[in-house]
Amino acid sequence: MYSFQQSSPAAKKPQPEQRSFQRVSVNLPGRLMVASHDEYDCTVLDMSPGDAAFQCAARPRIGERIIAYVDHLGRIEGTVAIVNDTGFAILLNATDRKREKLAAQLTWIANKHELGLPEDRRHNRLTPRNTSTDLTLDDGRRYPCRIIDLSLSGAAVDIDVRPALGTPVQLGHMKGRVVRHFQEGVAIEFSSVQSKEALTAFL
Repeated sequence: MYSFQQSSPAAKKPQPEQRSFQRVSVNLPGRLMVASHDEYDCTVLDMSPGDAAFQCAARPRIGERIIAYVDHLGRIEGTVAIVNDTGFAILLNATDRKREKLAAQLTWIANKHELGLPEDRRHNRLTPRNTSTDLTLDDGRRYPCRIIDLSLSGAAVDIDVRPALGTPVQLGHMKGRVVRHFQEGVAIEFSSVQSKEALTAFL
């Protein structure tokens, strides 16, 4: 199973775009804005919590600020480090907390085929703005957790505990059961398909 590790400084020769994280292939569509405020469709081909490579018709200048909205990841921004024939790469401007969140999201995306999560096949996953909530077990025990992503039929949460598969749980006000374990936490399948209105508290 894939997980992010910081690369050793001796692992590769120094390059202008020297990275402190390993990249993973993601192939995620999105839309970005360059410094002139022109907007372009784009695809993130590969990414780490520290940088991202875009396929895009835009040809920004080295050092130019880019803001992008990427499916399953939300808003990212950074400065252009490389420009080539098909696109460019940026170094991300992000807090440590944002990088940790990106690492969890990218790990999830990289592992989704291995995990075989039911919600990944049935409903689009969203990255909520309000990620902090509680996971409550049937016996009333409550654990703080962070939502990695969310859909109408399930969620992935970053949490320290690992309830057994099949355990009934409640995420916020949504009831479901644990269907998978992964490195950062657990995947939950809701007892019923939620309405979009039910997810608005997180979005």
